[in-house]
Amino acid sequence: MTEQEREPAATGAADGATPEGRDETAELRAQLAQSDERYRRAVADYDNLRKRLARDVHREREEERARVAARWLPVLDNVELALQHATADPASIIAGLEAVRQQALTVLADLGYPLRDDLNEPFDPSRHEAVAVLPATDAVPGTIMQVVRPGYGTDERPLRPAAVVVAKGS
Repeated sequence: MTEQEREPAATGAADGATPEGRDETAELRAQLAQSDERYRRAVADYDNLRKRLARDVHREREEERARVAARWLPVLDNVELALQHATADPASIIAGLEAVRQQALTVLADLGYPLRDDLNEPFDPSRHEAVAVLPATDAVPGTIMQVVRPGYGTDERPLRPAAVVVAKGS
C-alpha cells in the first residue's frame, strides 16, 4: 500500500466514516475510560494508604513515648519520697539517692542504653569526647584517666558519648 492509499483509510477510520472505524474508535474510547478509572482508583488508594500510614506512625510514636515515660514514673516517685524525707538522717538520704540512681540506670539499660564504663579504656573518638588532655606518668598515653560525664549506649546504639580526660605522654 502506498503512502497516499494509507492516509485516506486512516483518516476515514479516525473520523468514524466506516462502520469498522466507528466500532474501533468506540472500543478504544471504552478502554481509555476504563484505564482512566483504574488510574484514578489507584491514585485514591495510594493517597488513602499514605494517610493511614501517617496516622499509624503518629499513633505508634505517641504510644512509645507513653511507654518510655511510664518507665520513668517509679524513678520520679522515689525522688519524691527522698524529698519528703530530706530532714532525715543524711546517711539514709544518700542511700536512698543511690537506690534511685541505680533504678534510673536500670531503666536506661532496659531501654537499650546502658552506662558505659570507660575509665582506663583507650580513647575512642566515636565513643568519647575529650574535654582535657593531661600528662600522666602512670598511665599509657591515650588512656582515659577520668570520666567527667558518663556515656550511655552501645557501640551500635550510642545515646551520649562520655566526656573524658585523656592521658598524654611526656
